[in-house]
Amino acid sequence: MIISLVRLLAAIILAFLAGKLIAKIKLPSILGWLIAGMILGPHAVSLVDVQILDAGWYQTVVHILECAVGLMIGTELVWNKIRRSGKAIVITTLTQSLGTFLFVSLVFGIVFYFQGIPLYLAFLFGGIALATAPALSIVREFKTSGPVTSTLIPMAALDDIVGCVVFFTTIALVAGRLSAGELPAYMIALVVILPLVIGIVTGLLAGVLLKKERSDRATLLLLALNILIASGVGFFFNNVVMPKPVLNFMLIGMAFSATFSNMVTEKRLEQIMSAFNPFLGIAMIIVIVNLGAPLDYHLIMGAGLFTAVYIIARALGKYFGAYFGASITKSPKTVKKFLGFTLLPHSGVSLVFTGIAVSVLSKPAPECARIIQGTIAAAAVINEIIAVIMAKKGFEWAGEFDQEITQPQGAGGAYLQGSR
Repeated sequence: MIISLVRLLAAIILAFLAGKLIAKIKLPSILGWLIAGMILGPHAVSLVDVQILDAGWYQTVVHILECAVGLMIGTELVWNKIRRSGKAIVITTLTQSLGTFLFVSLVFGIVFYFQGIPLYLAFLFGGIALATAPALSIVREFKTSGPVTSTLIPMAALDDIVGCVVFFTTIALVAGRLSAGELPAYMIALVVILPLVIGIVTGLLAGVLLKKERSDRATLLLLALNILIASGVGFFFNNVVMPKPVLNFMLIGMAFSATFSNMVTEKRLEQIMSAFNPFLGIAMIIVIVNLGAPLDYHLIMGAGLFTAVYIIARALGKYFGAYFGASITKSPKTVKKFLGFTLLPHSGVSLVFTGIAVSVLSKPAPECARIIQGTIAAAAVINEIIAVIMAKKGFEWAGEFDQEITQPQGAGGAYLQGSR
């Protein structure tokens, strides 16, 4: 076990350096972590080998860290911030997110129908595609300001809400379909509902304990203790109550953090996340390396039709979904024309979704798991290069460069935006 720990530590350090390196060429660090996971995994240099990936202690640690990573999304789900976003932004978020889900699902449904591939896979592609990383790094770097920027910023959190609800509902239904003989019908609903209940109940306890201002060290210890409690309850239900381990710990973490985030003041939430961000960074690296390690890099080299279909369908869904939402809410002309371009970058959340989908499909439908692996891994690299350029042009065409106005940022947003 000591040798395994040393190998894992070396992999984390190498992944961190890969993230720094890829950030130098203006791509998200999370992409570097994913690529490092693939290179260091069993299909390449095997620093993180199958023995480590299958070890019970390793799976336990990863589940706890997945719960911690859920804070990245949950701390953005503060009702007061959502309410301040305004009706137009909420409607536009829904049209571009749900529009992308429906369009990508439809396109892949047609392609898969003629190729004899199970149609449920089309909906998984749709669920992964709607996750977006709004181009907030460009907002900071080029000091953009104007209607497009003002619409985009609150979308960062709202988009994650819609993405998580749609994806986890879809994956639960697919998991239920694939394990129809193993899970009772009522258990399929529990796959989505139970993690939320666990997160909310444990989040209420955390909210009571974290309300009072404390030192950074005391805050971090309290938060870590509550994450362990939330994970522990998850382990109990996953391994004792459920017929098989199917609960998603990231969803537990999201509900847990969303609950306590709405119980504390905005100032206190910023203090909590400031103390927690270094740990969140480490947790993110390990979780993404864990997702990347089982991926076969040979599948990326063979990227073809499905990758092209995914990139094009997703771009059309995002652009025209945003255009439609901006039109019906009578948003400014620049928002209608150019907002869609700023929504093209892929989200780190979508890579997490991919890993979850692959883990669900790997045993009952390994061929489908390989299709998702190869398509999304290749698309994440190819799309990111194209999308960053197009997002930058979107701001430029909207005339919002170099306005030198500081934009507000949520408590969890700083880390969320930097890792995408």
